[in-house]
Amino acid sequence: MKNLDVPKDNKDKKLNVNITINGVAVEGVLRIPHNPRGIVLFAHGSGSGSGRHSPRNNFVATVLRRARIASLLFDLLTEEEDLIYENRFDIELLTKRLMLATKWARKLPELKHLKFGYFGASTGAAAALKAATRIGSDIRAVVSRGGRPDLAMDEIKKVKSPTLLI
Repeated sequence: MKNLDVPKDNKDKKLNVNITINGVAVEGVLRIPHNPRGIVLFAHGSGSGSGRHSPRNNFVATVLRRARIASLLFDLLTEEEDLIYENRFDIELLTKRLMLATKWARKLPELKHLKFGYFGASTGAAAALKAATRIGSDIRAVVSRGGRPDLAMDEIKKVKSPTLLI
């Protein structure tokens, strides 16, 4: 990917991105403030009011950017996949997508040096907890807002990252 040319004028760089994960393209919005000190990947639950357009998660991302923390809000499922209700609870699929999106973001020159964190909502919270367990110390924090950590009970004891369940 080409250099993102993060502006030096204290304005955010906003990019609509397509992240190809195992042949499936998921959409997202990457925002990078001037001189970022970290990045949070948002793992959204699926369905109505979720995804990269979630007003609640966009609000949280705005507050984080004021603190010079970049954000990647993206959809864990495509629109077609989201129509199948069972996919919304396929925590293994959601976890793999979050892990591969993390790997994608880690390759970007403007992001690779940053500390990474996860913000999960709904079933995305379970995916964030499982991904943090599997990736390990590279994920510096996990926050779950109105999430379903109960769907990650088989791995939750292995989470090493500081975790906040709201």
